[in-house]
Amino acid sequence: MKLISAVLAAFLAFTLTGAPVATAAPVEQVTRTELLERAATWLTADNGSRVPYSMELHWTDGYRQDCSGFVSMAAKLGNEDPRGGPNTVALAADDYTLPIALADLRPGDLLLDAVDEPGEDFRHVVIFERWTNADRSEYLAYEQRGGHGTDHRALTYGLEPHSRYQPYRLKNVTG
Repeated sequence: MKLISAVLAAFLAFTLTGAPVATAAPVEQVTRTELLERAATWLTADNGSRVPYSMELHWTDGYRQDCSGFVSMAAKLGNEDPRGGPNTVALAADDYTLPIALADLRPGDLLLDAVDEPGEDFRHVVIFERWTNADRSEYLAYEQRGGHGTDHRALTYGLEPHSRYQPYRLKNVTG
């Protein structure tokens, strides 16, 4: 009983003194323009060519060469992490993003397929740049895709009915 009392007393003393609590490292802020400019750098970063796709390799800046590593690089998220930034599922968590309506997409927002279902191994994320038409039936985006590498192209991910792609806004993006 004395041991339990001593442990409880020590816990309360530590808790009540206001000792610092460990928190996640602060995430650096980035403007929408800067995020898109950073994304564009991977189109020519490999001696004038696009950065090749790889889920295992890290580019010279420390980020993974897959879609979520690419987004992490553009958004300045966690290159000090040995994994090269958060993965696609982690990007959809409220640590990094907030869900938004499709109509609210702004440059630098994300379209994420982060559905984590048993037997499903495909997840993807792209960076929205702008709508290509007044109907909003297509948009320009930056992405890092398998078999190709970094790309800047027109897409419709998330615009189809019942799409698994959902729009998100990064919490560290300003402007």
